[in-house]
Amino acid sequence: MDYTFLLVIAVILLFTKSLGILSQKVHMPQVVGSLAAGLILGPSVLGIIPRSEYVAQFSEIGVILLMFLAGLETDISELKRNGAASLVIAAVGVAVPLAMGAALYWFWFGLSDPQAVLRGIFTGVVLTATSVSITVETLREMGKLSGKAGMTILGAAIIDDILGIIVLTLVSSLGEANADVKGVFLKIGAYFVFLAVLALMIKKGSSLLDSYNYTHRISIGSLCFCLILSYVTEAQFGIADITGAYFAGILLCNLRIRDYVSDKANITSYMFFSPIFFASLGIDTNLRLLTPSLFVFALLLLAVAVASKLLGCGLGAKLMGYTNRDALTIGAGMISRGEVALIVAQKGEDLGLIDNSLFPAIIFVVIITTIIAPIFLKAVIPSKEKEAQI
Repeated sequence: MDYTFLLVIAVILLFTKSLGILSQKVHMPQVVGSLAAGLILGPSVLGIIPRSEYVAQFSEIGVILLMFLAGLETDISELKRNGAASLVIAAVGVAVPLAMGAALYWFWFGLSDPQAVLRGIFTGVVLTATSVSITVETLREMGKLSGKAGMTILGAAIIDDILGIIVLTLVSSLGEANADVKGVFLKIGAYFVFLAVLALMIKKGSSLLDSYNYTHRISIGSLCFCLILSYVTEAQFGIADITGAYFAGILLCNLRIRDYVSDKANITSYMFFSPIFFASLGIDTNLRLLTPSLFVFALLLLAVAVASKLLGCGLGAKLMGYTNRDALTIGAGMISRGEVALIVAQKGEDLGLIDNSLFPAIIFVVIITTIIAPIFLKAVIPSKEKEAQI
């Protein structure tokens, strides 16, 4: 048996943690450092960590845990408080990036074959994602998180992710070889019926589940539920396993056990599997493939990523009666892409809907939007001193 994998994993964890700490020092999410670690270790810079089967498998568990945690952390009550406004803003904020991202791909690469249509749509799907972790921290620092715009951003981001997962489910199913369009829609319909039955069963047994609060068996059982639902989603319905993981978290997010399960899953995820996932994205990316032409495409994709959220979410906010400043604030707060965009991009690569050469462009967009999101927010939100003068 070759034990080299122990050294490889140790190096990955050491680099991701070290660069993650450096990222936090400059007020950036740890994910930026983890991506940078993968880029340094991979073919882009040092080339000392090759892509391997065990790294791929560990990273798959990492992405499943990330999506499970995202589902667990969904605040259903927040959706209810700002439901109508958040729904409209999220819907327009998904539709506009989807359309603009697809249009850019088709303009740049053409429509040479039927698969190009799906590739363009999938590029748009990547741009629909929103990561609000950096936005939340910025709003909290400025004392604006509890305001109308802050609460709307949070609600819209939750719905944004749900809509993005549904679109991902549809496009990835259609992207399979010899996909039967009618069959795909039937499978997706059957899947949501299956989830509804699961939700009903969990609701009926919620009191029993809550009685196991703060016990190891409930955290292990919840993790098993996540893994089994991920498997059933992929193997039986032909839908991405991360969709199953996300809905596993959604199904448990209203239970009293949520915080306990989330804490335990967080330890498992962020100590081992998630760093490997983010590093693997960097390892899979070869920046040397970023030709001058692709670099120009990356800049255009970045412009579309920023403009589409400002326009889409801003327009949705205006439709719901928000002021110009609040609409601009909401649009700026939705600019940052993050984990979900990377997860979608990886799934697209697995399905052959995103070419490996486009990965550097996507990672470039994710990193830059994460950096500029707080800058945009601080530019559009007036400081307390300015507010006093108005």
